[in-house]
Amino acid sequence: MKLQRNGRTKALAIGAVALVSTLSLAACGSDNNSAKTTSSASGASSAAAITCASKQAPLQGAGSTAQGNAVDVWKAAYGTACSGTQVSYNGVGSGAGVAQFNQGKVAFAGSDFALKATDVAASKAVCQNGGQAIDLPMVAGLVTLVYNVDGVNNLILDGPTSAKIFDGQITKWNDPAIAALNPGVTLPADAIQTFHRSDDSGTSYNLTSYFAKTSGGAWSYPASKTWAGKGGQSATGSAGVAAQIKQVKDSIGYVELSYAQNNSLKTASINTGAAKAVDATAANAAITLGNSTVVGTGNDLALQLDYGTKADNAYPIVLVTYEIACDKGNAPATLDSLKSFFTYIASNGGQQAIADKGYVPLPTPVASKVQAAIGNLS
Repeated sequence: MKLQRNGRTKALAIGAVALVSTLSLAACGSDNNSAKTTSSASGASSAAAITCASKQAPLQGAGSTAQGNAVDVWKAAYGTACSGTQVSYNGVGSGAGVAQFNQGKVAFAGSDFALKATDVAASKAVCQNGGQAIDLPMVAGLVTLVYNVDGVNNLILDGPTSAKIFDGQITKWNDPAIAALNPGVTLPADAIQTFHRSDDSGTSYNLTSYFAKTSGGAWSYPASKTWAGKGGQSATGSAGVAAQIKQVKDSIGYVELSYAQNNSLKTASINTGAAKAVDATAANAAITLGNSTVVGTGNDLALQLDYGTKADNAYPIVLVTYEIACDKGNAPATLDSLKSFFTYIASNGGQQAIADKGYVPLPTPVASKVQAAIGNLS
């Protein structure tokens, strides 16, 4: 993922993916003046000591549907510990979430792509005291190619072939290009039913970034949050795409791993040019994320991802969802609760709480920088 705004670029190699060390949070302002340990929505312990804000207030967020399942876990655990800070999150898509943030309608936004220069400029009307919006990577994961084809359980695709499918250039499941990648597999002669996002989406941005990098020109459009491919049908949000794939035979679409898992959808492996095709797993995505770099400046932590990786077992279609907040000039009424909530979700316990939901815990160097940036919010 490339940072989409001007300014000095400072790269920092992330290194191997690992969990951040457990944060031990001192108590402040909770009802019993002590940190509270809660459980995640799945019933497993989040292993997180949540320190409530001294000045609690409800928090409203909006944006990326990719992080929706993660936020559900976090807000349940946090709301139990801090009853005065109920968190609400509206999964309207990354583009709409950033727009709502810049209109002052929400305290934070979720976005699957780094802020553009125009977004940062617009945020200065909302962020007071000379502040502006920054990117805080919080939810790491992967985009899966999900499909519903009877009798096909181990589909393999690559960049050029998948790009042509989603652009209407390949229209039959038994097309020679697909067959060449899947020797010995009986592919039906049925028409391919493609589904893409109808809303501006960071999921679309990450998938089309992969197409732009690996399709050899088959995808003739720039990477974009707005879908540009020809043909196909659309659905709103990752939940909408997943529902269509589950219902429609001979279909293919793209959703985050958590939505594929929750809907028991089959996922394609990717031929990247490595020794063998790479399965869509969190462990394989972690390899790619571990080779990412931080390219933001100051407290902005936008990442650059290698969609064209050919490393063994490295899944290429990865994503990072950012929480968008003001570096300074956040609304005073919600600042304390915002920092408290962000501190929890960036902690070891917060990241581990979503690890079994199809997400990838943040690499240690990134998580440490996120925690430091949260402490600097004002």
